[in-house]
Amino acid sequence: MAPVIDPDSGRINLFSEEFARCPQPAYQELRSRCPVGRMVFTGAPIISRYEDVMWALRHPEIFSSEMEALVALGTERPMIPQQIDPPTQTRYRKLLDPHFSRRKMEEFAPTIAHHANQLIDEFAARGECEFDAAFAIPLPCSAFLHLLGLPLSDLDSFLSLKDGIIRPQKLRPGVPLDQLQQVRAESGREIYEYFRRALDEREAQPRDDMLTSLLRAEIEGERLSRNEILDICFLLLLAGLDTVTATLGCNLAYLASNPEQRQRLVRDPGLIPSAVEELLRWETPVVAVPRLIKRDVSLAGVELKEGELATLLIGAANTDDAHFDDAQRVDFERERNVHAAFGAGPHRCLGSHLARMELRVAMEVWHQRIPEYRIKPGETPRYSPGIREALYLPLTWER
Repeated sequence: MAPVIDPDSGRINLFSEEFARCPQPAYQELRSRCPVGRMVFTGAPIISRYEDVMWALRHPEIFSSEMEALVALGTERPMIPQQIDPPTQTRYRKLLDPHFSRRKMEEFAPTIAHHANQLIDEFAARGECEFDAAFAIPLPCSAFLHLLGLPLSDLDSFLSLKDGIIRPQKLRPGVPLDQLQQVRAESGREIYEYFRRALDEREAQPRDDMLTSLLRAEIEGERLSRNEILDICFLLLLAGLDTVTATLGCNLAYLASNPEQRQRLVRDPGLIPSAVEELLRWETPVVAVPRLIKRDVSLAGVELKEGELATLLIGAANTDDAHFDDAQRVDFERERNVHAAFGAGPHRCLGSHLARMELRVAMEVWHQRIPEYRIKPGETPRYSPGIREALYLPLTWER
């Protein structure tokens, strides 16, 4: 793997496929050599120790989510509630949290299990599949569409729009970096327009779904504006169609490469919930999150300036030996596992209960149906940087 810390400049480069495939050694190097370093190209600060990352996440008055730079994600306004800080953000969370409560998500578990079995029915007899396309993408994406009350027939369009925002180079390979923002802007306009039409339909004919609920929702006696609902939908689209898919792929890639760990889950499915937590810690698909520094602050002896855009390296925090006992060992029975995979503080992931339920059910069903699997001989999984999705994960098993 190319050095994550450039020997000449001392700057940090996290945007390589090699780093995405196996980032843990680089995390160790960062924490030990430069716990607060600087990114290549931009010179922006990057923070890697658990205590520093968690402190920043819990202090939005200093490390803010309100940043105009993220309008570059193709949005016309900040996404709600992710790009708004307390106290305004708190009002939206109180409205949205009940839609994603643990109880509601558990009620949805049998539907996820049924769909997981249907997907496996399509390829189990073949003895092989490309896991990302065959299972990791359709399972959580279908759940997202069901929750919002959107037709499954629109899934391909949604996936293309999502990639246009998060991975524009996937849609337009070879396009120069300075032109990728145009791809994001085009995708953003299409997302807004799709949800405008969907909301118009529900105003004319209400349904029993989340979009209709948002049209009726009130904060302090006032209905949400159309733009507020659109900004919520934009966030739900990006989060609902990407992060669980990425996590499933990372989890299965790890288990396929570590048969002794996989066999433990097959022998004792009761370990799966704690294995989900441990793999969230170890694999951490959402590698990093950005924050705008609102006032001068010192971390690890490094002075950070107001107006800088900092990167909080969640993956490095989650493998920090200073916080986790034996952090470099994957332990499915880890007792204290306060990882940061879902963030922390007021911006902690809105859909964490949904994600945990989907991951648990998916891994339970998969290991019931296909307990013995491995990476197809002669093949190498391929990962995306940024959000670590196993874009290509060929698996094989005995028929």
